[in-house]
Amino acid sequence: MKKIFLVLTISSVVLAGYGQGKKSREQKRQERKEKINQLAKQEEEGALIYNKQGAFGIKLSTDGYGLFYEHGRYKTITKTFLWWAELSERKHSKEERKTPTSVSGPFIILGNPVIYGKINNFYQLKLGIGEQRLIGGKGNKNGVAVSAIYGGGFSGGFLKPYYLTITDENNQTRDVRYDDSTARYFKDPSYIVGSAGLFKGWGNIKFVPGVHARLALRFDYGRFNELLSAVETGVNAEYYTQDMPILFSVPSKKFFFNAYVSVVFGKRK
Repeated sequence: MKKIFLVLTISSVVLAGYGQGKKSREQKRQERKEKINQLAKQEEEGALIYNKQGAFGIKLSTDGYGLFYEHGRYKTITKTFLWWAELSERKHSKEERKTPTSVSGPFIILGNPVIYGKINNFYQLKLGIGEQRLIGGKGNKNGVAVSAIYGGGFSGGFLKPYYLTITDENNQTRDVRYDDSTARYFKDPSYIVGSAGLFKGWGNIKFVPGVHARLALRFDYGRFNELLSAVETGVNAEYYTQDMPILFSVPSKKFFFNAYVSVVFGKRK
């Protein structure tokens, strides 16, 4: 009898534990169901609900243009962790492109368009992290969600020498880059035949490290939450460890500040 009682007692304990485990799993399923229902309700009310997003953007700034890719991971209803990569070119406001002309007998010869005074093309590669914070939800699926974006990171500056095709004092035509010995050709248009072309100078690029910071507002007007369609406007600041000369006629500097607007498109999952 003692053995039978012991077996029944053990069986009761096992069944009780099994029942508790089953109840626990049922509770978890119920909690997940409630969470899904809550997220669906929030999405219906205009909140942006997703796990991750990927987006591309085209940027026009007050001193150049660029392309970027951005990846985001959902943290809370109002916060998303972001990282981005951007490739852009900076131009100076005093740049002016002209087409040189020369006369050969009865013919007028047009050279390659040239930017007088330019000595370097200035490209940037930016890698950054930040946060997107929802300020105002869509209200409905046809509304606009407004978010603030802030962050910063590494900025790599690349100076590519700007080559000119010139005819020198010996009537020899050659391509030159700006330095002390060739400065007179850049300053006197009578020597200039035209620019040497975009592909000249890539073997002489100078790399300068720096940092950047970004602050923006994004207006997401996409009709469906799984699609990202937005316009972003903001400001960007960069600092480099060396001066970044673009034109010989203006002082070079390390710090740059601009405003920009970009079109952003992508998907959420």
